[in-house]
Amino acid sequence: MAVFALIIILFVEKKRGEFFVTFAFLHGALISILVGYIAMAISVRANVRTAKLANQSLAKAFVVAFRSGAVMGFSHVGACIMNLVILIIIYKHIFLNFNNGVKGRGYLEMFESIAGFGLGASVVALFGRVGGGIYTKAADVGADLVGKVIEDLDEDSP
Repeated sequence: MAVFALIIILFVEKKRGEFFVTFAFLHGALISILVGYIAMAISVRANVRTAKLANQSLAKAFVVAFRSGAVMGFSHVGACIMNLVILIIIYKHIFLNFNNGVKGRGYLEMFESIAGFGLGASVVALFGRVGGGIYTKAADVGADLVGKVIEDLDEDSP
């Protein structure tokens, strides 16, 4: 994030010494990290409950899994939208002057700066997805090796 923030400061910010896009970028990244952590905490607990209930009833396990997914999804979207609205309110006071019509820098520059929020959140999600894929692939390779070496199973044995 620091490297991307430096690139934004050097090449994207309109004026030297102003960090509106960079702040929005870092804010979006931090919110995405926080919400991702909360979502993972919810999903781990929900997976344990779902697995325990699956021994009793698949219908009960499905209900727990569905509701926990809904909580995770709605909380993720709600937190991001709430922070985006807060950022818009803050930047509205910085970029716009409503005393005599709309004066100041204007909506275009304001929303160009706010676009950094989405970029920050997307970059974190992208790296999280790539990292998760690498972790999954490593676990798959480890399981294959255990099957071949220790258990003497064929390649891709069921």
